[in-house]
Amino acid sequence: MGLRPASVDRDYKGRPYTRTAKRVHKKNYIKGIPGSKINKFDTGKLNDEYDIEFLVYPDRDMQIRHNALEACRVSANGYLRKNITTQDFRLKIRVHPHNILRAHAQAAVAQADRFYDGMRKPFGKPAGRAARVKQKQAIFSVRSFKKYSNIVKEACKRASMKIPYSTKLVVTPLNKKVVDTPIKEKVVETTTVVDATVEENVKE
Repeated sequence: MGLRPASVDRDYKGRPYTRTAKRVHKKNYIKGIPGSKINKFDTGKLNDEYDIEFLVYPDRDMQIRHNALEACRVSANGYLRKNITTQDFRLKIRVHPHNILRAHAQAAVAQADRFYDGMRKPFGKPAGRAARVKQKQAIFSVRSFKKYSNIVKEACKRASMKIPYSTKLVVTPLNKKVVDTPIKEKVVETTTVVDATVEENVKE
């Protein structure tokens, strides 16, 4: 059975299907659970000396399959490692694919619809995993230095193309001393990316 289109599983609806046993697998409520395709959740140098953080948020509640999350990580990590070293960034996937997706397997032969007629809305068997993400929940984050801001923005833009719905990018300074602010004014630097376009907003 091949991979179904992302539009089938991208909507945040229904109850989660996650009842599994962590220790004794014989007591699993769900049998035959596929493994997660995410290789690493934390990539780069685990360093707290970074001065800027890039967070990618969804514009609505959605489900993201584990293969899409892995594609985001591979896309962003490959671009960052090509342009800067691994010692200058930290990429972290902030959601976990706990929800188990079900699919009803049909005959995968030529002209199968002529002699195969399945039931309507079948329960199905486990076919994959997905993360249920709220609108105000970050999908992944990248920490780096301010001099690499343009490179990290491009990496986040490329990674967000793997997500089924549009996203926005929020930039947060981690060290307040980095931002040069006058005494009488308070400046917060925020950057929003909607549909892979960068817009810079400065609020007083």
